[in-house]
Amino acid sequence: MKDIRVLAINPGSTSTKIAVYQNTEPVFLKNIKHTTEDLAPFANIADQFHFRKEIILQQLKEADVQINDLQAVVGRGGLLKPIPSGIYEVNEQMIDDLKHSPMGEHASNLGGLIAHDLVQNLPNAKAYIVDPIVVDEFDDIARISGHPLLKRISIFHALNQKAVAREYARSVRKKYEDLNLIVVHLGGGITVGAHYRGRVIDVNQGLDGEGPFTPERSGTLPTMDLVRLCFSGKYAQKEVAKMVKGEGGLVAYLGTNNAYDVEKMVDAGDAGEQVVAEFRQIIAVGSGQADAGDDDARESTHGLARVAAPPPINRRAEDPRRRRRTPPSCPRGSGGCGAPRPACRCT
Repeated sequence: MKDIRVLAINPGSTSTKIAVYQNTEPVFLKNIKHTTEDLAPFANIADQFHFRKEIILQQLKEADVQINDLQAVVGRGGLLKPIPSGIYEVNEQMIDDLKHSPMGEHASNLGGLIAHDLVQNLPNAKAYIVDPIVVDEFDDIARISGHPLLKRISIFHALNQKAVAREYARSVRKKYEDLNLIVVHLGGGITVGAHYRGRVIDVNQGLDGEGPFTPERSGTLPTMDLVRLCFSGKYAQKEVAKMVKGEGGLVAYLGTNNAYDVEKMVDAGDAGEQVVAEFRQIIAVGSGQADAGDDDARESTHGLARVAAPPPINRRAEDPRRRRRTPPSCPRGSGGCGAPRPACRCT
């Protein structure tokens, strides 16, 4: 088998992750964090193209990675038209769609653009995207929002969710297509996906803030209060959009999108206790510390799962109506017969 060297690029709202693989083995990994201050000079995400590309090249150079040896550069897929899960070679039509996406802006749009730009100087390499954020496998019922003018759409962290789901399936020696999973991506955006037999049949639209609040997105807000805010005359559309995505969540409450900085604030007594308690609860649920019910498993992805969270929560144990009643065992414990007390032979 011929050795294949691949550069993977994953631009997110608060970071750019890069990795170089020799076949399936990682030989270089780097998580480049972007603070609010780093990205402040850029009016639009598209304006970050050269900034992120140059950082990637700099990190590869410092690690002595020879990019001329690459056979493929794979970027995170962006806001294209809805498509099935899969691997796609970047072409001119895709480049145009990523540059002028009618679906809006997101850091993932940069993945295919940077990959395509890099391979222009690499004669042996091609550019690809994998499982873009517009992967659509919804059941029809999942598109119902509560009003026919507002249809729910599938935009989520498909790349990460699918990868973690498949990794979990391999770990239990089962096929992804045979499992029912809840997968939670925890990052600048948070999405909670219901994976049914290899398809994500429902997931919150985390790009525009549906679902829980996040480091920089407001999440689902009180609807009529938001309507009144929009028509108050105090804010332009772009300002309200920034409140929902980019300057919401932890940024709005605490002035930072970095959960590690929030933990430091907590230690110093500088963070609002109620805000932090709510956010920690979100992390706990997403990290699988809450009870996963009857699903095969709950898996979490991305960096927030590693942030300090409260003690594990077990809803079933807290609800006395759902506690399992087990008969008392032998009073002599491990030194006795081990049988339930009605059948115990030691007394």
